[in-house]
Formats: sequence, structure tokens, C-alpha cells
Amino acid sequence: MQNHGTMTKDNHAALWHGRFEEGPDAQAVEFETSIYVDERMALDDIKGSIAHATMLMESGIITKEEGKQIVNGLEGIEKDLTEGKLSIDYSAEDIHSFIEATLTDRIGEAGKKVHTGRSRNDQIALDERLYLRRFIPQLTDSIKTLISSLVNIAENNLTTLIPGFTHMQHAQPVTLAHHVCAWAWMFVRDCGRLEDCLKRIDYSPIGSCALAGSSLPLNREYEAKLLGFSGVTQNSLDSVSDRDYCIETASALSLIAMHLSRACEEIVLWSTSEFAFIELSEKWSTGSSIMPQKKNPDFAELIRGRTGKVYGNLFALLTMMKALPLAYDRDMQEDKEPLFDSCDTVLSCIKVFTQMVATAKWNSKNMEAACNEGYLNATDIADYLVKKGMPFRTAHGVSARAVRLAIEKKCELSELSIQEYKNLSDLIEEDIYSFITPEFCVKARTTTGGPSPERVKDQIKALQEFCK
Repeated sequence: MQNHGTMTKDNHAALWHGRFEEGPDAQAVEFETSIYVDERMALDDIKGSIAHATMLMESGIITKEEGKQIVNGLEGIEKDLTEGKLSIDYSAEDIHSFIEATLTDRIGEAGKKVHTGRSRNDQIALDERLYLRRFIPQLTDSIKTLISSLVNIAENNLTTLIPGFTHMQHAQPVTLAHHVCAWAWMFVRDCGRLEDCLKRIDYSPIGSCALAGSSLPLNREYEAKLLGFSGVTQNSLDSVSDRDYCIETASALSLIAMHLSRACEEIVLWSTSEFAFIELSEKWSTGSSIMPQKKNPDFAELIRGRTGKVYGNLFALLTMMKALPLAYDRDMQEDKEPLFDSCDTVLSCIKVFTQMVATAKWNSKNMEAACNEGYLNATDIADYLVKKGMPFRTAHGVSARAVRLAIEKKCELSELSIQEYKNLSDLIEEDIYSFITPEFCVKARTTTGGPSPERVKDQIKALQEFCK
């Protein structure tokens, strides 16, 4: 553990130091400080403090002159931090302590009144909610950029055939457009989950204080309105002990990571010489230190690997909270590192994935050739017979026998003779051959959500509308 300095008389004293005659041990300070993690919420903390000071002033708890001093002082700190004129003091216990101490240094005694009617317990809950309200729209915008990139691929590959798989076995032919749209719809759901997270984040806990509210005439509703919240939390104990919004966000992030990982797994498979469906740009590939011929899909693999870290962060939060009595416990300080790490990891993975797929080349010849192997058109033989009145289960058996015959002859279904088909069923005519081409198989699947070009165009239109 690095030594970042000890608390001295010249450092900002801890906000709770009045009860103690002795200062904390340097190792204790090092162990408990959170400012290296929560410094990213500096501007959120200032925003919350400005609203709090305004409420205190409007409620008559502090004078208008004191309120103006505090607000002006906080705005000056915000400006200096933004412009790089003020650096974070890492000897402070946390970002709240740093902001308050800096304010008091600048404006004097009035700065000591900014914390009136609040605790760090409700202050941190507020800061986290303000931070997530900023971060989630940024993340959603990045996801929509990714969806738009997938839509562009789809628009250019409406008729590009690719095998569809179940159990990693050839199943039925689809198109590349249909497949990448499947990825896109996963991310649409992710955006919906993030929007749901925001609904529950959008309530202000400030004014709940340590756990039991305040005897001061705080106007929580007014302060919440200043901060743009939908309302206030309804129970002071729950307000400071709740971290559902962190866990829910981490859960949504885990699902995003899982969707990215599934797509990356396919990209890794498709970039092998055995598949050769996709060639990643050299800008988004790496080589080998010993094998000169290698072109590795490392970025897809890294996204897949980092999914485990995002899952771990979710379980760290769940485990941290599972046995905590109400209300606040210091364990909850450990909520920020896993939450912020998941935020950073998922956002970076989305940006990398977007560029990686946007610059890739798709080998349509290999994909289409693969559609002529593995009897992907077997179901279409059954559908052909169903349209002529045969019960599906019977038709399924006829198609299965056709596959068995083709396996024995080591040929494709399109290479069986018409007589061999008629031996299986008198209902089969010469038109069977046009009915079982991969192109026709795809074009015929016109149900909503199906792979036919017309239905995929519908998906593309809906996805484009979503991304506006």
C-alpha cells in the first residue's frame, strides 16, 4: 500500500475529529480514506452543496449573506477544479471533506455552515445518485452509437447469407443483417434497463441526515426540485442505508457486458481459419511475439474476459450489503470502487466493440458457402410438404430420411435426384429444388422478426427510430 502522507496540523482535519483528543494513525488514515475513489464525484458534491445551501438560505436556517457566500465559494471551487487551477488534496478523508475544507479556507466561518442539516450518510447517497444520473445517459448514448454501427452493417448485408446455429451446429440459413440485428436488440433491452435504473435513482435522499432526519426546518422537496429529482425518498433510515440503485446499475452493466461477450465469442470463432467469416482490422488486432503469421482477435477476447470482472463487481456489492443492519455501516464505503469500475469497464468495452465491428470486413463467399453445408435446408423440405397438406410430424420424418440418404451418399440435399425424393413422398415435385436453395429459404421466412430482407428492413427501421 502506498503512503500518501499523514494527517498533520496543516492538513484538513477530519469532519468528525471533535470527539477525539488524538489524531488518527497514519496507517489508519491510509486504510480508511476513500478520496482516491470518490474524487470523480467532486462536481456532483458541489452541485449538491449549492442546492443544500440555497435550501438552507430559503428556509431561514442560514442568512442570505451566508448563503450567497457559500454558493459563490462553491462555484469558484467548481470553476477552479474544471480549469485545473485547483488540485484534489489527497490527505483529505473523502471528497466531501475536501470540498468543505476548501470552502472554509476560502470564505471563512460561513463555510462551516454548509453541512447544516445533513450528514455524510445522506450526502454520499445524493452524490452517487447525481453521478449515475450523469453517467447513465452517457452510457446509453454510447450504446445507441453501437446499435447504429450494427444497423449500418445490416443495411449493407440484407441478402448476405450466413448459417444460423443451435448447439453450435448448422441449423438454418439466415442473413448477416439478421444476425447483427439480433445483437442490436440485446442492446436495445440494455437501454431499457438503464432507463428503469434512472427511475429509481431519481429520488433525493438529502435531508435524511445520519438516519433520523433533522429537527431543523429543512425543505427536502425544495432541495430535490433544485437538483431536478422527481421527488424525495420516503424513509430516512432506508434513504441512507439503500444501495439498491448501485446494485441495480451494476446488474444492468453485467447484462451489457454479457451481451458484448456473447457477440465477441462469435467474432472470435468467426475470425478463425475454420470459419473465416470475418477479418478484423489490423487496428483492432494484435500479433504474436513468437509466431509471425498470427493475427489475433485480442480486443474481442479482452472484452469477453473483462465481463468476469463486471460480474465480480456485482457480487461484491451484493455480498457487501447482504447482512448489514439499518442504517448506515462503514462497509458501504466499499460500494463505489466496484460500481465505478463496472461503469468504466463497460463504457470502454462498448466503445472498443463499436470500432472493432465497424472496421471489420465480412467474407460473404465463405459465409454463403457454409450455408450449402450441413443440411440447413432440411426444415424447408418439411415446410414444402406441409404446404401440400402433409402433417408436420410426418413431413419431419420424410425430411429426416432425406437427410439420412444424403449423408449415406455424401452429398447435399439439393444433389438428391427427383426420383430419390419421390421414393420418399409422392407429393414431392421438381419444384423442390427451387424451394430448398439457401436464398429461397431465407426469403420465404417472412414472419415478423424473421430473416427475409423485407422483415429485416422492418427491424432496421425500428432500430434507427430507437437511436434517434
